[in-house]
Amino acid sequence: MQCSWKAVIVLALASIAIQYTAIRTLTSKPFQLCPLPSPQNCGLGGQETDPPFERGGGAGCEDYNYFTVNASRKTHILVLATTRSGSSFVGQLLNQHQDVFYLFEPLYHVQTTLIPRLSHSRNAADRRVMLGASRDLLRSLYGCDLYFLESYIKPPPTNHSTDKLFRRGASRALCQQPACDAFGPEDANVEEGDCVKKCAALNMSLATEACRDKRHVAIKTVRVPEVGDLRALVDDPRLNVKVVQLVRDPRGILSSRIETFRDTYRLWRIWRATGRRPYNLDLSQLTVVCEDFLNSVTTGLAHPHWLKGKYMLLRYEDLARNPLQKTKEMYDFLGLAMDKNVEEWIHANTRGSSEPSAKHKFGTVRDSAANAESWRLKLSYDMVEYTQAVCEKALLQLGYKAVRSADELKNMSLSLVQDKTFVAFL
Repeated sequence: MQCSWKAVIVLALASIAIQYTAIRTLTSKPFQLCPLPSPQNCGLGGQETDPPFERGGGAGCEDYNYFTVNASRKTHILVLATTRSGSSFVGQLLNQHQDVFYLFEPLYHVQTTLIPRLSHSRNAADRRVMLGASRDLLRSLYGCDLYFLESYIKPPPTNHSTDKLFRRGASRALCQQPACDAFGPEDANVEEGDCVKKCAALNMSLATEACRDKRHVAIKTVRVPEVGDLRALVDDPRLNVKVVQLVRDPRGILSSRIETFRDTYRLWRIWRATGRRPYNLDLSQLTVVCEDFLNSVTTGLAHPHWLKGKYMLLRYEDLARNPLQKTKEMYDFLGLAMDKNVEEWIHANTRGSSEPSAKHKFGTVRDSAANAESWRLKLSYDMVEYTQAVCEKALLQLGYKAVRSADELKNMSLSLVQDKTFVAFL
């Protein structure tokens, strides 16, 4: 059946009218993108009896102003690190700011749900699954959609309340009103343990409100291997993601992990105690760190267009030796002004002290400068020599000096950290 010429003209006119209406609609209102689907509105737990906000139904884009094309340039901060590199300390430098909503390792829940016991899996399929889910969760959390996190918390929250959020007490905003009524404005420095004991279960609706009350969102994670894995987030026009990549001397990371993860690093401790390297030593515990550092920093320092103005490389040792100066540089990069809470916290937590109040869990606390290279007194020369061989390229790129003898290793008057400036955020 063929269309008549009159029918063709009618269809053409109708098409023009539809396009005109669409153009008028887009140009007469600010451009907005509706939220990405959350577990509550894509068949992962939402019910038809849920309120419209929680299901995403019955509400237009106007109800999700935090998902507009970031006209306010709200800063979304990601601290990218690896375990035992000082990331908890860096996270607290952001957590102390009164305008920052901070979350400590929310991707922990993704990992334990999707690939439990495989925190350092190199399997390509595991990596894709973990990274895809992690990017989706980060995107939602930066939009203060904390409901998205509920699908990964085990056991699942009841009525949006849970006491299983990983390290909830590490976030000041989650230990204050409206998320918690146990402490008032005068309680400026609530200890993590006190927060967990006194605040009871966390209501995710109140946590969402606390997030929206802040001007910026900061998240710390050790569960994203490389900055290149974040390109989809950095390129998202709804976000203004800035990445602070924290690195540390791999020799220091190894030493800290041996002390902290005693079962996982049991063979390394045997090597240190006996002087003999076990034949079945898990080399990936060291090589993965150096490979990820090398790949990620190479990407960041290459200044790709998608990272322009959005990437800063920060060495733990530089921060430990000059905490106030390096923190100010980080805040300058983020475009935020330091407030007195941050400066006071730095002064209280980076100076040697025998006072009980000075003893915190952060590795840099008590005497940050002395702690920066204290690993040299804990590792044998054979272990250091082996690490230098495995991580040679990463050490060279990051400005860490190799040692050539046991005497040189123990000579603490000789720093192994080169003075080096990384201009990576222009």
